[in-house]
Amino acid sequence: MFSCVKAYEDQNYSALKRACLRRKVLFEDPNFPATDDSLYYKGTPGPTVRWKRPKDICEDPRLFVDGISSHDLHQGQVGNCWFVAACSSLASRESLWQKVIPDWKEQEWDPEKPNAYAGIFHFHFWRFGEWVDVVIDDRLPTVNNQLIYCHSSSRNEFWCALVEKAYAKLAGCYQALDGGNTADALVDFTGGVSEPIDLTEGGFAHDEAKRNQLFERVLKVHSRGGLISASIKAVTAADMEARLACGLVKGHAYAITDVRKVRLGHGLLAFFKSEKLDMIRLRNPWGEREWNGPWSDTSEEWQKVSKSEREKMGVTVQDDGEFWMTFEDMCRYFTDIIKCRLINTSYLSVHKTWEEARLRGAWTRHEDPQKNRSGGCINHKDTFFQNPQYIFDVKKPEDEVLICIQQRPKQSTRRDGKGENLAIGFDIYKVEENRQYRMHSLQHRAASSIYINSRSVFLRTDQPEGRFVIIPTTFEPGHTGEFLLRVFTDVPSNCQELLLDEPPRTCWSSLCGYPQQVTQVQVQRATGLKDSSTGANSYVIIKCEGDKVRSAVWKGTSTPEYNVKGIFYRKKPGQPITVQVWKHRVLKDEFLGQVHLKADPDDLQTLHTVHLQDRSGRQPSDLPGTVTVCVFSSTSLTAV
Repeated sequence: MFSCVKAYEDQNYSALKRACLRRKVLFEDPNFPATDDSLYYKGTPGPTVRWKRPKDICEDPRLFVDGISSHDLHQGQVGNCWFVAACSSLASRESLWQKVIPDWKEQEWDPEKPNAYAGIFHFHFWRFGEWVDVVIDDRLPTVNNQLIYCHSSSRNEFWCALVEKAYAKLAGCYQALDGGNTADALVDFTGGVSEPIDLTEGGFAHDEAKRNQLFERVLKVHSRGGLISASIKAVTAADMEARLACGLVKGHAYAITDVRKVRLGHGLLAFFKSEKLDMIRLRNPWGEREWNGPWSDTSEEWQKVSKSEREKMGVTVQDDGEFWMTFEDMCRYFTDIIKCRLINTSYLSVHKTWEEARLRGAWTRHEDPQKNRSGGCINHKDTFFQNPQYIFDVKKPEDEVLICIQQRPKQSTRRDGKGENLAIGFDIYKVEENRQYRMHSLQHRAASSIYINSRSVFLRTDQPEGRFVIIPTTFEPGHTGEFLLRVFTDVPSNCQELLLDEPPRTCWSSLCGYPQQVTQVQVQRATGLKDSSTGANSYVIIKCEGDKVRSAVWKGTSTPEYNVKGIFYRKKPGQPITVQVWKHRVLKDEFLGQVHLKADPDDLQTLHTVHLQDRSGRQPSDLPGTVTVCVFSSTSLTAV
């Protein structure tokens, strides 16, 4: 995974470190200098900031003091509690922080070899589909010899300040970290997929069944190494960082550092009663000010839990910013949760394995409607289908699909100002089983995301077997930018971009012919099929000029709802389209009947209920059953 890490801004850590050691100098990063430009993208500086190396701030500087933990972190003057919360989550996962802080033993200060220190560090972040290696020097911004941004509770521990500096370099400057997004940081630390959940909108505080279901999902993400954070929305500027009577702080990101079912009772009684409480542990990035309600550090509820269980949970009574609460209380007081799933694509794992399709795309402007790729959302019906389109297949009767679209992160610098995100989102359409060309008209919308001006938009959806088209868009037409589309399914989805509007003309077209019209056939249902007393296991096949589409088998019913669609580009419009119904059997399938459809573009009636005939074309009354089909034909190949 990390063998393909790309050097950020072409700075090679090993080569730069060797050059500094050879010249016996400490590294100074020309790409992120110790100036105000690295601090602010707008406004005038506050108090005079002095950039200092760790050795000038304290004696015996260290990357880690007594290991790494979520207790190490304290928020600084910039409003980056979201980043500190993400770091707190990261610190609780050794396998994850060792990816972000590579070769940490080699990067650690060695008092016995002072000449081996070059004042250079490097960190890995996942950005826009690839891992990047960000190099920094160790000069950190201070006022009165105190670090002004993220710092550790130990004065001589610097891992969090250095990770923050590397992240600020990616963002353009430190000020760009003000008021950021925990979901983005969690993705940048892991390469995972962030799913935001609105607890208020979902009504989890009052719906016990929904809450229990959510707790199981949160527990699963936590137990499989994912990162989670929570916050309370601040509606007004006055609300920001306002402390509530219960001790929680509004507009503030908390890291969730543990999730577990806690056994109540003492001794053997606890095992026989087996009463368990859904609980989570959170941490305030300030490193102080905790929840003071039920199950807070000094509350009497802890008497219900045995001493051994309390020790297992690491319960302390210090105002260290870390505290436990029930999941019900959390859903009552917090408004948002962000779950960052670590997507496991390893076939060697015992846990759920995902198949990932990762495609890069772009919204681009062009005067020619057929080449324009920035059509805006569905509100703009005239241009909506001009957006990029991606096809994928669900190959199981039903599958959980995770879809994430991420726009390229923008830097905030003095030269370019604040990097603003576009409002983005996507729609998913259930389309014909054999579609190979771009959509030009609306079909059944299977799901859609929200539209928001955040860096990424996520959707989890359950979909039936079939073919689907994803249309990622900006909210307004004419906006341009790059994006990364990630689609996760249980089995490979063959996800790919649809580039052509219609079948291409080739040198063979004049000899073999070129389609004269396009026909879309949807077989909705059948009724009164043979074996109607017990019900037939039946399926339907749509045939046209050597191309065919087959439905899934409907079991034990004489009135199957096939709802299967096919699209056909017809070189010989005079030849009818055939719809056949078959009974599925173990040895040999049995023919139940067929119908022929003319599919004439001049036929204004699209919905037909037709009696099944046998293959010889005798009277329709010869065979039991009817099929209901919806047929649309056009001489314009881009009509469907």
